[in-house]
Amino acid sequence: MPTHRPHRLAIMVFHRVRPAPDPFLSGDPDVKQFAAIMGLVRDRFSPLSLAEGLRGLEQGTLPQRAVCVTFDDGYADNLTVALPVLKQLGIPVTVFIASGYLDGRLMWNDRLAEAIRRLPGDKVDLNEYRFGVHALGDPRERAKLLRDLLGLLKYCPPEFRDVIADDLAARYAPHLRSPMLTRAQVRELHAQGAEIGGHTVTHPILARTAERDAYREIADNKEDLEGLLGERLRFFAYPNGKPMLDFGPEHVRMAKEIGYQAAVSTGPGVATATTDRFRLPRFTPWDRTPTRFGLRLLWNMRSMV
Repeated sequence: MPTHRPHRLAIMVFHRVRPAPDPFLSGDPDVKQFAAIMGLVRDRFSPLSLAEGLRGLEQGTLPQRAVCVTFDDGYADNLTVALPVLKQLGIPVTVFIASGYLDGRLMWNDRLAEAIRRLPGDKVDLNEYRFGVHALGDPRERAKLLRDLLGLLKYCPPEFRDVIADDLAARYAPHLRSPMLTRAQVRELHAQGAEIGGHTVTHPILARTAERDAYREIADNKEDLEGLLGERLRFFAYPNGKPMLDFGPEHVRMAKEIGYQAAVSTGPGVATATTDRFRLPRFTPWDRTPTRFGLRLLWNMRSMV
């Protein structure tokens, strides 16, 4: 007898789609790469909205190779670059927005990235921050320095992390334009069919945030976006999103109490009918060529339960 395979839902997470290749920030696809990957998703998989995917899991009606597309944080290129591709291909999308960065603010990692991009010379002395001296010979070396600094600072107290990002940005990138959505663009994104989800106000690591502050981050974000859109938000994404490292059971409880229907993490794997709806895993699509991307997505769907 054939072995029964449970219905599986792969949820992909992106952050940005850039209008042109950026060798310094190569982790984000450019629009040509994104269009090729999404074309493969349309042709070889079954793209669904997050609501449709979860309903299919509950009802046992999920099609084979079911996939959802999501974005985190709330970058303007989600509307201006990614959405036209998705609409042309008929692929639904959910965008999780950190509302504190709308209308001109920059996230600490973006401030840091643009400062590192603009550092003068072929080396930088960061000993005043206890980070040593680093070579800056080409974009790859700068990109490595950025990755290293992001890794070192991500779990530091926000006040320490922000001081360093602000200081470097003030020195080397003082006139940055925000890459984030405006409130008007959020309404436009929603009007064009994107599902809007919550992602806290300021994107803190919830597990390293006082419980009262964590609750306020989730609740105020939901209230703000619902007031902006005039309807209830259904889905939430935990910032950074690694289970038990970035969020825990108390934050799952908060998301439920605040009124969400489901929440996504960045834990690996796929969702099945037995997956906790407030700990949904998501697939991070690092591969940029459609063939490699498709193979990785298939492997993810077949190897995880």
